[in-house]
This record gives sequence, structure tokens and C-alpha cells, in this order.
Amino acid sequence: MDKLKALEYFIRSVEAGSFSRAAQRLEISVPAVQKLVGALEHQLGVILLERDTHGVRPTPAGAEYLDRCRALQLEHDELRQVERRLKGSSERASGLLAVAAHPQLAHHVLLPALPRFHALHPEIEIDLRTVHRISDTDAVTADVLLLHGWPDAPPDYVHHRLGGARSLIAAAPEHWAAHGVPQHPSDLTRYACLPMRNPSGTLIDLWEFRRQDQAVQVPVRGWLSSNAREVVLDMVLGGHGVGRFTEMTTRNAVQSGRLVPVLLDWEVQNGPPVNLLFKGTARRTPRVRAFVDFVLQCVRSMQTLRDAPAAQAPTQRPAWHLRGYSRASATVRRSD
Repeated sequence: MDKLKALEYFIRSVEAGSFSRAAQRLEISVPAVQKLVGALEHQLGVILLERDTHGVRPTPAGAEYLDRCRALQLEHDELRQVERRLKGSSERASGLLAVAAHPQLAHHVLLPALPRFHALHPEIEIDLRTVHRISDTDAVTADVLLLHGWPDAPPDYVHHRLGGARSLIAAAPEHWAAHGVPQHPSDLTRYACLPMRNPSGTLIDLWEFRRQDQAVQVPVRGWLSSNAREVVLDMVLGGHGVGRFTEMTTRNAVQSGRLVPVLLDWEVQNGPPVNLLFKGTARRTPRVRAFVDFVLQCVRSMQTLRDAPAAQAPTQRPAWHLRGYSRASATVRRSD
């Protein structure tokens, strides 16, 4: 016998004044009500309801039992409400979410989008950290990572490669005015090009280009290099050389005319892929699931990522990255 259901049928029969009206309200058959109330009386060993042609009414024992049943039903209803709230809370995206991102991606991808994410999920608190490698301490303890390049993700991580960051070659207008504008990638050997070092310490002094079936590798030289994009960008903005940048980081400078991109009919190769990573088990957490879905939609809609089949992110690492050269140009075969 379902004891809670029997108590409910007993209470409804008293409130309705008859088994038939109780059955109608419960949307079940009259015999079903009579059977369960009778089973309850049999279990207790007392008569709870007096029955006659006019309906039912509680006996003295039934009246005493009725008060206790109503209290139990109220407690049960309150318990069910608590259970529903707990279930809703567990399914609702809320709590602290640790996000680790490459500084460029944090600044140019996440920061413009986070207010919209907060409006959609106001109960999620975001701890945004900037990292360069998946092995960085703040990356290891993060729920979600957004990184450039070719990270060596542990096997228990889910890895989405979202596209290759479009790159461009640019300098300040006064620099082009003083030195002329290159007409071919190979012309860059005559300019002061300011290369950057990646987090592994490799100097990216090999700039690669493609146009249809033409591929060109250009070893570049300059008077300054740095592992900080801001340093190189500031020097280039000051008219002191030529730089290779991701499009997303120079959008404002290009639009304002402070930087002028060149060789636009060539595609700059080996733009670092954008990677979204998280532990496979974390995907079941509502806040992680909500953020991952949001970032996938946000990043894939960006015009500064290559998502067309002809311009997909490179799935293979460049030779200089794979072999750990100190200079990317060391991979170029030189003719004697």
C-alpha cells in the first residue's frame, strides 16, 4: 500500500464528503479511493469514516487521525517544494567559474562579450585569469581555457580548435612614407621588422605567405624583438619598424589610421589557432556548459578568425614550433 497516497485519499474523502466526489477531484475511479482508504483502516485496525447513503464523515478516531494526516501532508508538500528548489538550483547555471585566457583573447574576445554573458547568466561569478600556457598554474586550476597556438592538452580535456587568428603585416603611415611600401613579401628583407618571441622562447623571425599556389618564406631581421606584443606594437605605432600582428589586436589602430596594413593580397600563414579547452567531466556542470556554448557561438562569429575551408586554422604545428628551434628562420633550407 502506498501510505502517502492512502492518506491523501482519506483527506480528500473527508473534505469532499463522499468517495465519489473525492474520486472526481482526484480524477480516479471511486473503487480506487474506497479500496485504498479501506486498506488504511485495515492497517490501523480502526474505522476512520462512517459511511451512509449521504456520503462519508470522520469517526472520532478518524477526526483525530485527520489532524495528524493534514500536518504530515503539509510537511510532505513543503519537502517536495524544497526538493524542487534544490533540483532547479542544481540545474541552474550559477557559482564561481574560473576562466583562463591568453591576454590577447581575454582583451579582444572575452571582455567585449562578458557583459552579454553576465546578462544571460547573472548568477555566475567569473574569475578571469590571463595565461600563456596550459601548464601555467592559473590554467591548471581553471574550469575553461581559451588559448592561442598548439597547446598539449591532457587526454581528459575536451579540445575545440575554433579557427586560426588572421594575421597582417603593418607599420605606421610615416614609416611607409619614409621607406616605401613593399610590393612583394620578399621585399620585407629590406625593412626593419620587429619579430616577437612565443611563450616557448622561439623568435618568430620567419614570416610565411601564400597567394593561390604561391608560397613564400621570408626570414626577417630588425633591431628589436620582444616576448610582449604590447612592446612591439608600441614601437611599430611609433614608426620604428614593421610588425606582424593578429588582426583582432590591431583593429582599432587600423581603423583609426595609426597602422597601415600591406600585402593584403597575400595570406599571412601560421596564424596561431584559437583553442577552447575544458575537462570532459566539467561539461556536465551547468555554468561550464553555459560558458562553453556561449564562447563557441561568440568566437565562431568573429570575422577575425579564419573559418572558411580554404583558410582553416593550421592543424599541424609549424616546423619551428614542433622542433623547438630558438629561431623560426632556422628551419629554412639555405642554398650554398
